[in-house]
Amino acid sequence: MSAVRAAGALRGAVLAAAVLVPAAPGQAGETDLFTIARLQYDGGGDWYSDPSSLPNLLAFLARHTRLPAASSEARVRLLDRELFAHPYLYMTGHGNVSWTAEEAARLRRYLEAGGFLHADDNYGMDESFRREMRKVFPTREFVELPAGHDLFRCHFDLSGGLPKVHEHDGRRPQALGLFGGERLLVLYTYESDLGDGWEDAHVHGDPEEVRQMALRMGANIVLYALTR
Repeated sequence: MSAVRAAGALRGAVLAAAVLVPAAPGQAGETDLFTIARLQYDGGGDWYSDPSSLPNLLAFLARHTRLPAASSEARVRLLDRELFAHPYLYMTGHGNVSWTAEEAARLRRYLEAGGFLHADDNYGMDESFRREMRKVFPTREFVELPAGHDLFRCHFDLSGGLPKVHEHDGRRPQALGLFGGERLLVLYTYESDLGDGWEDAHVHGDPEEVRQMALRMGANIVLYALTR
């Protein structure tokens, strides 16, 4: 099976499970469940930051949606053979991101084949991430998604738009999308810090209301990416 067909087939299977089949406890093994693949990258940035964030988001998905979610994240590099086995990539960090030309081409192929990337700036990766994305799609620009976009109401109602978890520079949070036709290929959440909001409560001491908004936003992103 070609990489394009494989990615499309897996995305379709995950979609069917998410929409039609509620997960039953003990019914499926971890390998049969949806998970989020954390993207490892070079350049010195801490791709591994917020270690409790994705397990908590996956647990939230399992409790509050019909998506049969695994309890743990996967980890993958752009040149790994198993990249196309994961329909949903997530990346974060505070520092530098660096992709080779081969890695950028592989990410472009993955995204055009049906994959999705959520990049969540953990304060500090903005300049390098935008630079590296220009290697992937030199002629495409990020556009801000308005608060009325379906992303903010596809499951939970977040009509106020992207939540602000941590202040950092005090700028307003932005949900920036990079599209292929009408399909959202990449979502870049900037000045929001969703991953910090998904972390265990004691790590940052955020109010529970803020944590819940961040988790609901994360759930919306996953479901939107898998069903649109």
